[in-house]
Amino acid sequence: MITFDRVSKRYPNGRDALSNVSFSVHTGEMMFLTGRSGAGKSTVLKLIALLERPTRGAVLVGGRNTQSLKARHIAAFRRRIGVVFQDHKLLADRPVYDNVALPLAVAATPLKEIDRRVRAALDQVGLLGKEQALPLELSVGEQQRVGIARAVVSKPPLLIADEPTGNLDPDLSLEVMRLFRRFQDVGVTVVIASHDHHLVHEFAQRVIVLEDGHVQGDAADPLPSVLAYR
Repeated sequence: MITFDRVSKRYPNGRDALSNVSFSVHTGEMMFLTGRSGAGKSTVLKLIALLERPTRGAVLVGGRNTQSLKARHIAAFRRRIGVVFQDHKLLADRPVYDNVALPLAVAATPLKEIDRRVRAALDQVGLLGKEQALPLELSVGEQQRVGIARAVVSKPPLLIADEPTGNLDPDLSLEVMRLFRRFQDVGVTVVIASHDHHLVHEFAQRVIVLEDGHVQGDAADPLPSVLAYR
């Protein structure tokens, strides 16, 4: 599903976010990226979602080299990836239904299909019946579940999450992680960036540890985790 082949990323300010990073994630696998703040976790996710392109090396997602994708194909590529953010990024002035429906509306999905998929996604995250609630009327945990419903409403084969439990208490964090495990159980590939070591070791089948943007060792090994150093 995902291959990083000797990938480096240097930003315009000269900062090297990643240095010669190589690893693979198989279809249907759940994999964690962990490491200190600034280690390169978010950059890896941005490269997967084609929000950034590598400076050197190749990023392959679903068999496609992101470096060779033309601009007109990027929107269709991103529709096959569900993205969950730490801060939800919900539209505060729109109800839950509209927030979840947004990716489908952008893709010009028929209204009847939008309705079916939105209700199915909300049912999956336990929020069916909250369609007309505004985000600020929900708890923090419910807001995160709305974000997850929005990420999966298009039935993407790949789900990536950047610190999805960073603002949640331990019980809510477990609840959110169980949702991710349920999606993996039905064949979705899940990649999660997290600094929560307890959750990582509770749920992970694979862990890649980044430090200063550099990976060292065989990242295909299962736990114990791969340690990476500059």
